Amino acid sequence: MCGIAGFVGSGDQKILNNMISAIGYRGPDDRGFFIRENVGLAQARLSIIDLSSAGHQPMTDDLNNLWIVFNGEIYNFPELKEELLKTGRYQFKSQSDTEFILYAYREWGTKCFEKMNGMFALALYDFNEKKLILARDRLGKKPLYWGCFGANLFFGSELKALLAHPLVKKEIDLTSLNKYLLFEYVPTPQSIFKNIFKLEPGSFLIFKDGHIVKQKFWRINFETSNIGLAETVALLDKKIAAAVKRRLVADVPLGIFLSGGIDSSTIAYYAQQASVKKIKTIAIGFEEKSFDEARYARRVADWLGTDHYEESVSAQKTLAVIPEIFERLDEPLADASIIPTFVLSRLAKQKVTVALGGDGSDELFAGYPTFQAQSLVDLYVKIPDFLKAWLGRGLDFLPASERNFSWDFKLRQFLRAADATRQRRHQEWLGSFGRGEREALLTKETWQAVAAENEYAGVDQYFSESQEGEAGNQLLYFYLRTYLMDQVLVKVDRASMYNALEVRAPFLDYQLVEFMSRLPYSYKYRRWQTKFILKQLMKDKLPREIVFRPKKGFGLPLARWLKNELRPLCEELLAEDRIKKDGFFNFTYVDRLKQDHWSAGVIIANPFGR
Repeated sequence: MCGIAGFVGSGDQKILNNMISAIGYRGPDDRGFFIRENVGLAQARLSIIDLSSAGHQPMTDDLNNLWIVFNGEIYNFPELKEELLKTGRYQFKSQSDTEFILYAYREWGTKCFEKMNGMFALALYDFNEKKLILARDRLGKKPLYWGCFGANLFFGSELKALLAHPLVKKEIDLTSLNKYLLFEYVPTPQSIFKNIFKLEPGSFLIFKDGHIVKQKFWRINFETSNIGLAETVALLDKKIAAAVKRRLVADVPLGIFLSGGIDSSTIAYYAQQASVKKIKTIAIGFEEKSFDEARYARRVADWLGTDHYEESVSAQKTLAVIPEIFERLDEPLADASIIPTFVLSRLAKQKVTVALGGDGSDELFAGYPTFQAQSLVDLYVKIPDFLKAWLGRGLDFLPASERNFSWDFKLRQFLRAADATRQRRHQEWLGSFGRGEREALLTKETWQAVAAENEYAGVDQYFSESQEGEAGNQLLYFYLRTYLMDQVLVKVDRASMYNALEVRAPFLDYQLVEFMSRLPYSYKYRRWQTKFILKQLMKDKLPREIVFRPKKGFGLPLARWLKNELRPLCEELLAEDRIKKDGFFNFTYVDRLKQDHWSAGVIIANPFGR
């Protein structure tokens, strides 16, 4: 686990040092550089596997022709390494998965990525072929940015690594800004800056002779299988157990993020089952009771007998970490839960270097309330128009609540997109500013530059890629490729790596994802019950009040904080002179949002995410 950066083209040792230093917090254990001809590679290392100097990067093969920098973990590399050893053609100097990738590429070429089970972002330069290869894991767990300026290609784990090169231009992409306001993140493959992109997951890029070729190495088969429910539960048990066990291998202390929900509790259960010692579990709580889950985490920890640690988060602690987080966040991300995730990661780092989390479960098992809302839509569309209009007007009289996922918030979100197409409905439920709101929020010039753009093109593409699947499974794939990849995983990566902590996600084991993608949707969502099959699996393994309690997101009491402790910061960031200087937003509308919230506790849109 680490940060990587580099270039093919113009650059020198000083520039390369600046690039990797910009993300040095991702890897505080070691620093490495390599420059030959017009190729520069750098890595900041967080040592996880093979802590010796033999794991130093950039790393080369025995012929000194292949050079690599690598961020991530390949969980099945011991088995694949055995395949290579049996050929008699390779000798290994280390126990690292980085060295394995070099020889896997020598043996199988780019087909090696299809064999690898893990999370990874890597850059490999082949001096024989004079080409650079960038590759990213199937689910987009690890970030990888790239951009071409002139005849030069630059890459890095975060945007700031590229921006440290003097040839990289820092120019806001208005199309990306518009999408951010809709999605609450900048969707792949774009970044907030022009000519800088995120490499698509499950893909590799080849840069040779100034030309770029991209190719996918993974696609999901959505053809529904006919496995019976009982057999499916038994298979799911084995697959989750295997996914967790693979992620328990490390040469450093390891623990579990525990929220007290079914997702993290499931991971903790299987981790404890696979361990002869007490596993470490880490949790945080909130002083505001409607947001606090610490008691549920303690319940699970007591049930499983783990070595448990927790910390409570207050507005004061939040204020202290906000500048530290957002000065490092290269592009906008409207997910306030990055703040407690950062605090959780900081607490975890005091005890462990690797943590397992429950990310991906909601996308595999239909865990979000929006899937229940989808069922409501079928009833809502049958209501006469005059009743719909009456219901909409009634929202104006609902008292606003500052509680987490309050009913007035849910109802407003439901009605705002209930009449949209299926593809767009869920995105509007998840996002913030609708088309009319964005037109009012942006300056006239900015809106004219983006108004003709189809901001849903990426959404339509994901539905096309899964068109052979059931309608419900198509929705799950959409969530996997949008909300999970570009919001949830980005949040977790940044919050954890700012604290030099590696986070692994067993639910995102690609073999488990493939298995779940072919199951009937009715196994995941049934009669208003989300995560049906996961609950069937865990109902006798965890306390039933944990398994069947309503979902609670990792939220923050922002509505109250923005009216009190965080109000001065909000005033500073959204001051008139600052907004007008940037030139993107209509201050009159921005001021209206602020004043409406402070006077009534109402956020007209949802600009801060959930």
